[in-house]
Amino acid sequence: MIGIVVPAHNEEACISACLVALQDAARHTELAGERVEIFVVLDSCTDATGVFACAGGATTLSIRAKNVGMARAVGAEALLARGARWLAFTDADTIVSPSWLADQLSLRAEVVCGTVAVADWTPHGAHAPLLAWHFEQTYTDDEGHSHIHGANLGVCAAAYRRAGGFRHLACSEDVALVNALVACGASVAWSAKPRVITSARKDARAVGGFADALLGAVAQRLEAASRPLLLVTPAVANP
Repeated sequence: MIGIVVPAHNEEACISACLVALQDAARHTELAGERVEIFVVLDSCTDATGVFACAGGATTLSIRAKNVGMARAVGAEALLARGARWLAFTDADTIVSPSWLADQLSLRAEVVCGTVAVADWTPHGAHAPLLAWHFEQTYTDDEGHSHIHGANLGVCAAAYRRAGGFRHLACSEDVALVNALVACGASVAWSAKPRVITSARKDARAVGGFADALLGAVAQRLEAASRPLLLVTPAVANP
């Protein structure tokens, strides 16, 4: 069985689209009918995320932690207890490709670190073109990249257990897990083959996560653009 974990904190606006894409990926022909279970971990939700998640065919678990590392860990442990051999992780504001799961498994590694793409930068208003340009210039969406995203991550059950699973961190829980997996000798595929599209929203769910990184990039670029140019006059040799 393949398990998918989606942590969610007040995601009623996007969880349905996320689950439609995950259900499509779960039915991919290359999976040969293997059972796929989707667990949405409702973390301190005060909206209708759980209602929409159930309507989308997911199993829901509820915690009150406001901690994405704990949410991912709780979902992973529940799926392992149900016999999952492979754990795939994404986010509620992310749309996976139809071949997402099949592509992860095709790489035949114990860990798959995928990349992310952003289709809509408009949440950043007037700064959208600047941020899109910055992302294009600085992000490596190709094989052999070095990015780690909880929105596009897969790991086999045995390696996950060896590494000790997700730590209960409020952010960078994905980086900590991959570092632990590398430290215990797991084989890692750094690949752009499994495709996901994530949001460029400004209202970060996890402090220090992808949304905060985007806001930091905007601030950095604006600061650089506001610096005065220093004109250096060439020295003139004495006659």
